[in-house]
Amino acid sequence: MVHGADGADLPDRIGGYAVERELGAGGMGTVYLARSRGGRAVAVKVARPELAADPHFRERFRAEVAAARSVGGFHTAPVVDADPDAAAPWLATAYIPGPTLSALVAAEGPMDEARLRQLGAALAEALAAVHACGLVHRDLKPGNIIMAADGPRVLDFGIARALESTRLTATGTAFGTPGFLAPEQAQGLDVDGAADVFALGAVLVAAAGGSAFGAGTPMGLMYRSVHEPPDLAAVPEGLRPAVASCLAKEPAGRPTPAELLDLFLPDAADHPPTVALPPPPPYAPHGASPFGPPPQGAAAFGPPPHGAASFPGTPSAAAPYGVAPSAPGPYGAAPPAAGPYGGTPPHQAPTAPFPPDGTAGGNADGAEPVFMAVDARASVLIDASGVALSTDEHHLHFPWPEIGTVQYAPEGPRHLRVVVRLRDGGVHHCLLTARRRSRRQEWLEDLPLILECFL
Repeated sequence: MVHGADGADLPDRIGGYAVERELGAGGMGTVYLARSRGGRAVAVKVARPELAADPHFRERFRAEVAAARSVGGFHTAPVVDADPDAAAPWLATAYIPGPTLSALVAAEGPMDEARLRQLGAALAEALAAVHACGLVHRDLKPGNIIMAADGPRVLDFGIARALESTRLTATGTAFGTPGFLAPEQAQGLDVDGAADVFALGAVLVAAAGGSAFGAGTPMGLMYRSVHEPPDLAAVPEGLRPAVASCLAKEPAGRPTPAELLDLFLPDAADHPPTVALPPPPPYAPHGASPFGPPPQGAAAFGPPPHGAASFPGTPSAAAPYGVAPSAPGPYGAAPPAAGPYGGTPPHQAPTAPFPPDGTAGGNADGAEPVFMAVDARASVLIDASGVALSTDEHHLHFPWPEIGTVQYAPEGPRHLRVVVRLRDGGVHHCLLTARRRSRRQEWLEDLPLILECFL
């Protein structure tokens, strides 16, 4: 089954990995979601043909692979395989479930000061780890940051460079994304880790709902980054001095990642000790397995009884993914407050490009349909790769071949329960709490549309 947007030119395999769909494309090439023979999800980046024909590019690519392998831990997606000598060189990294920062902001709106401080501190830690390995990312931006379960992950789809490999970059070439490029980078000068700090400042402005250097042509954005002060109007006042220091025109005037930690979280309290048995996630009843079936006596999730009233916005006839009766079950408690990065769970994982208008459902501009429902700590994602259920503590993904039915039912005034029944008999459920009744109604209207595409 082809999972690409239109199925055109989608390779069956890359190396030993079966390609499922295209994740995105950039200046260096195309990124695909693929599976190893053992079923592991990976993101495979393949170089464009014209680049593959350039021997200097192959040398650069080989250096990138070696450099990327040197960064470990939880800050980036680990490199699992590569073939710089293939007809089209490719690099495979572990697939990290989660939305990009740009998708999260589009879905949930700007972050407040507390969340921006947490984000800035986490990205500062990530840059510290990258720079300690002798690397400069060169293209830090919201689209390269995945909000994973354990914090932001900085992705490198062919743009990080080892410091000792900068001689391979053509003199006078600006490498990166206008609007996030440091002045020295926009002018094609030598760069170091200070360029990434500048980009971090521009990222925080974007997460606050603004744009440090406005909009327009790439040349206009680069000109303003070199010659004009950044627009910090969207940044909360208490955070503006720290962000402004990141966006200093001179590299020497910017703080280091270690200094940024003190600027973003000057009075950070010690984190509480990790408990051995965390409380159950919001979609599991007290005492139940996090992804197990509802407890005995809970409302069933089969089709509505014959003659029962249907729910607004859902099909009146029972379908394999239809709704259940609305009898309240023992799941009414609202989930805890939002985590440090806001209402969208940081590990919510679109495996399709986010729709251009930032909506969760539909098929805008020919994009592959995606359903995304989120609350403070839980999320449901449905796209061509399958169904993902997530909380702060857990993430499960079920590909369509494993799924028998997907059912859903409203509970109470603002709750929605989604149940995934697998062909092997497994049952997994997730309870979502909408901020407004209208949002839950949107979920109820979108679910049958998205499920008709895949079931």
